[in-house]
Amino acid sequence: MQRTDQQFHWCNHGYRDFDAFLAALSSRKRKQIRRERARAVENGVALHRLTGDALRPEHWDAFWRFYQDTGGRKWGHPYLTRAFFSLIHETMRDDILLILAQREGRWIAGALNFIGRETLYGRYWGCIEDHDCLHFETCYYQAIVFAIKAGLGWVEAGAQGAHKLARGYEPVTTRSLHWIPDPSFRRAVADYLEHERAAVDEETMALRGMMPFRKGG
Repeated sequence: MQRTDQQFHWCNHGYRDFDAFLAALSSRKRKQIRRERARAVENGVALHRLTGDALRPEHWDAFWRFYQDTGGRKWGHPYLTRAFFSLIHETMRDDILLILAQREGRWIAGALNFIGRETLYGRYWGCIEDHDCLHFETCYYQAIVFAIKAGLGWVEAGAQGAHKLARGYEPVTTRSLHWIPDPSFRRAVADYLEHERAAVDEETMALRGMMPFRKGG
């Protein structure tokens, strides 16, 4: 059985740089993003995009703290170990983009991304200091900057988050396949999925009408 869902992905429409992306947005959304980016760093915060040999154990130590904090605040149990981050550093650091925020010489926030052939996959975020709009800057805008520079076509910033729409991320239909062996349960689920697909299609169409891009652009 196929399940239809929705995520928000950023699409690179041939932008030469971040300003070219902003130019494609409506004036109001363009100003909003510029304000958010300025507010994210107004307390002396500096952003660093790290990949390959630029990554060091100290960066993973910092991100490990962020990851633990996120799991604790969401009443969950962080399932990745510190050894996991060392392992991916050893085996695939050229395919990793770690975006870290620093203030007064201290790492305070970060986002972990994996670099695909055409897509940047954002997967984890955390922080130990709260700063207005820092989440947007670290997870969304810095990812866009990197994707443009690297010539990537997409940024997939993870599930959920209709707030991404205002930041230039487009509603995209996602699909997954499932097998349920019990016939009665399978029929019940199949009926639900049919209604859910219609609802997702309707919502996606409505959201596309709310995209922040300039009309006729």
